[in-house]
Amino acid sequence: MSNEFDYGTGRRKNATARTRLYAGSGQITVNGRPYDEYFPRKTLQMIIRQPLELVKMLEKFDVKVNVAGGGMSGQALAVRHGISRALLEVDADMRPTLKKAGFLTRDARKKERKKYGQRGARARFQYSKR
Repeated sequence: MSNEFDYGTGRRKNATARTRLYAGSGQITVNGRPYDEYFPRKTLQMIIRQPLELVKMLEKFDVKVNVAGGGMSGQALAVRHGISRALLEVDADMRPTLKKAGFLTRDARKKERKKYGQRGARARFQYSKR
């Protein structure tokens, strides 16, 4: 494998994925393990493949990802975001296709913090008038 790669950073909730695309045969490695071993759920595996399948480059690149933080679902979506951004480094003409699918948009939703004097972020303690 050559040292030439294209880089993309993906984020979702508290997960951050640092993604590198190498010219290769379609292997996807997450934290040094095959992606189907790291993400055992089929839905998460499908989410990771989506941008490569959309631009028909699943067998043209080897993907190496370091992902940290968050849970399984957040990490998978961060990997998808990172792969999409790295594909733009390869060819900027893919931008309309990836943008229309929504893969380039950073999903900014996060867990809202718990507020003091309350049970949760929005939930209040029960109020009794009498």
